[in-house]
Amino acid sequence: MQLQQKTSKFSNGLTLLTIPMPTESVTALLLVRVGSRDESKEINGLSHFVEHMVFKGTEKWPTTQAVNRVIDSVGGVFNAFTGQEYTGFWVKVAKKHLPLGLEFLKQIIFKCRLPKEELERERGVILEEIKMRDDEPMTLVADKFVSQVYSATQLGRDVIGTSENIKRIQRIEFVKHLKKWYQPSNMVLAVAGPASAKATAAEVEKIFSQKANNVINQPEKLKFKQDKPQTQVINKKIEQAHFCLGVRTFGRVHPDRYVLAVLTTILGGNTSSRLWNEIREIRGLAYYVRSSTDSFRETGYLTTQAGCATDKLAETIKLTVKEYEKISQEPVKDKELKLAKEYLKGRLALAFEDSQTVAGEYGESLLLEGKVRTLAEIYDQLDQVQVDRVQQLAGKIFQASQLNLTIVGPFKNQEKFARLLL
Repeated sequence: MQLQQKTSKFSNGLTLLTIPMPTESVTALLLVRVGSRDESKEINGLSHFVEHMVFKGTEKWPTTQAVNRVIDSVGGVFNAFTGQEYTGFWVKVAKKHLPLGLEFLKQIIFKCRLPKEELERERGVILEEIKMRDDEPMTLVADKFVSQVYSATQLGRDVIGTSENIKRIQRIEFVKHLKKWYQPSNMVLAVAGPASAKATAAEVEKIFSQKANNVINQPEKLKFKQDKPQTQVINKKIEQAHFCLGVRTFGRVHPDRYVLAVLTTILGGNTSSRLWNEIREIRGLAYYVRSSTDSFRETGYLTTQAGCATDKLAETIKLTVKEYEKISQEPVKDKELKLAKEYLKGRLALAFEDSQTVAGEYGESLLLEGKVRTLAEIYDQLDQVQVDRVQQLAGKIFQASQLNLTIVGPFKNQEKFARLLL
């Protein structure tokens, strides 16, 4: 399915991206170019806290209950999310309710009240969210791996922030944050669904007419250096051990991004992958094992995550290291390469039937890269990946000195696991 998107820019700096789709529903997603990497250590967690607070009453709908009722009343859904580099707010409604959905986004972003009593209440909610994440070893090990890979930089801090910060942040910080970052020139509004580009642009111009400054705040550029493998063990009394083993890669616009996607899929991207077959199917060591990637402005990472019996942890880690070495030293088979490419294209085809996914993928690339990566372009780039490029990339990134291992489980001895990486 080839989607003919159109980009418009309004006088106040807001960028509108419309993607026509033959659906009965429409998704409107407002992305703001600010995330946890833009925070100082003292206010780490503020972007996420703001994401919660904008739903606590607006000029038009002054209470939390009134805000919730707006989209509930037409059977729609809405939510928000915060990452390291951007924050997103979305609403999905039947196509005839798009004007209401757009007004909803305008109100929560530009007309939020930030009532003090709700701030204190939400403080408690986020503190419980932090505890919940700490109690979920699969989530905890992934968070701590990212913190390890990016050490003391802004990318290494938890998006959700620390309990100390959440207890301390005051309303004035929310006001400053909104004023600095929540400017139309720092946003992309992606609308995916059956609405016409012309009609949507007219509606957006009418609703999002507020004046704003056109200053675009760029993130601080980060640098990373590693000269030996790193291991961290989070001692937690749980029945199963969880680990992440991976490496830093490269930024989101790197020419090898599609090679990395194929490499990751072959390693542990699905139930036909090498790690799944070796660790789960042949040896029965783990219920889950998967490889995945993430990328940012100037860096990225590939990681393999698994959960296994505590007495099988060392064996499972050794097998993962072995597969990293193998794919670095031996060319993948043509059949394996084709399977990975077709898997990626097939999953994209399924995902792009949903307007929410389309708005997210297209909007994110426009916000962070300045251009839209269409489905056809992605397919073409995947088709160009060759066997030799997969092996070359694997050999480049899977250096022993660049490995990072994070473990969550009932362990105290870090050295015995560190030796597995040598």
